[in-house]
Amino acid sequence: MTSIRSTAAELVQALADGSTTSVELTQLHLDRIAAVDTTADGRGVHAFLHVDGEGALAQAAESDVRRARGEVRGPLDGVPIAVKDVLTTRGLPTTCGSKILEGWIPPYDATVVARLRAAGLPILGKTNMDEFAMGSSTEHSAYGPTRNPWDLDRIPGGSGGGSAAAVAAFEAPLAIGTDTGGSIRQPGAVTGTVGVKPTYGGVSRYGLVALANSLDQAGPVTRTVLDAAMLHDLIGGHDPRDSTSIQQAWPSFTEAAKAGATGDMSGVKVGVITELAGEGWQAGVMARFQESVDLLVKAGAEVVEVSCPSFVHALAAYYLILPAEASSNLAKFDAMRYGLRVVPDGDPSAEEVMRATRDAGFGDEVKRRIILGTYALSSGYYDAYYGQAQKIRTLISRDFEAAFASVDVLVSPTAPTTAFKLGEKLDDPMAMYLNDLATIPANLAGVPGISVPNGLADEDGLPSGFQVLAPALADDRVYRVGAALEAMYAEQWGGPLLDRAPGLETE
Repeated sequence: MTSIRSTAAELVQALADGSTTSVELTQLHLDRIAAVDTTADGRGVHAFLHVDGEGALAQAAESDVRRARGEVRGPLDGVPIAVKDVLTTRGLPTTCGSKILEGWIPPYDATVVARLRAAGLPILGKTNMDEFAMGSSTEHSAYGPTRNPWDLDRIPGGSGGGSAAAVAAFEAPLAIGTDTGGSIRQPGAVTGTVGVKPTYGGVSRYGLVALANSLDQAGPVTRTVLDAAMLHDLIGGHDPRDSTSIQQAWPSFTEAAKAGATGDMSGVKVGVITELAGEGWQAGVMARFQESVDLLVKAGAEVVEVSCPSFVHALAAYYLILPAEASSNLAKFDAMRYGLRVVPDGDPSAEEVMRATRDAGFGDEVKRRIILGTYALSSGYYDAYYGQAQKIRTLISRDFEAAFASVDVLVSPTAPTTAFKLGEKLDDPMAMYLNDLATIPANLAGVPGISVPNGLADEDGLPSGFQVLAPALADDRVYRVGAALEAMYAEQWGGPLLDRAPGLETE
């Protein structure tokens, strides 16, 4: 019997054997959204900014007709999905969590969305996010924060907390997120979900509203590694409309996940990154990490320590490169072409309209990063700041290359701590930025990474995540290792980690 707890792979089987229909599955998840996402007491999950019930049910009905005719478009045809509100969706609002784009309805689909539609996945709606993907807690959304289903007083990570929370709260079996410095993996860690950042260029960025072009990457948010692999197979591949899209044949990530699920890690050499541990890392997170490493050893993997010395500078370099690119990308929101327009009294000039619109339309964190990025790119400071940050980026890439010359994958905790309380770090930007300490290096180097749930921290009973990184183009490795760890933990726990989540009734 299918339920909101069913994985996407289980739903695929249920659709294939005729025990359910896409309309039934879609309605089941729409009912769940209605029950837990917005509540009278204001303590709903708030994973969604826009729910498209009518459209999702229409897409589901079309899927059922195709299946009855034997014209299924792929393994995920009929399985509903949620999409982060930074990807353009034809006919549906795309706000990027910002007032400056409130009500904007794009006339075209992002390539990722187009591939979802072509494969027959009903789109439930658009998920909440930190404004223009700037944040680690989804508290910087102009439309209010998302809450963590494990504890509604805590953050679900960011910037893609809406997608992670939707999956963790059983509002959607699958979701799409984007990862600029950890915005898929860090929410995965703190919500007990699986999050994957593909190799840069492995998934098209066409139609992804850019924060930082050289860092952004769309990817899967799911409850299992197999589900993530199936979704990655669907959305990945070359796109001629994206100049950074990689032209190569990719292996089946689904098969890699299935191979890993056997639990055999013989012949796999794992490197533990020494720089991603120590002072400031939560004790419970480190305890779960060491247990995960021990499980990989038990499964036959060889584990060694690996030093990546430039990683200690990754956070500083990232918070110069990202704001610099963001300040350039957000210049197009000028009140002249689309989005919000605020006209001051009198006979204002174009510059005054632009200034008033940006003041009203952008939130504090966006303004902070625009100012920082503009300063870093300004005459006289470019070489001292942005130029130096790019040199650090090169050193980080070299550290990865040196490490992968001796090991197959690198591992670390995904985030230094479990989910913190709403408002706890909102007024402390530096404390907020430190949440991405372990995830940022992968974005700077363009390598793939996965976060897999690896248990609950002793201090607070909240989820932590185990990160696996692989060389560029070797995404299949993160699925193999991630699936092996997941299988060993499922046997130990007697089921998925999310089955142990308190706080939300799931039936």
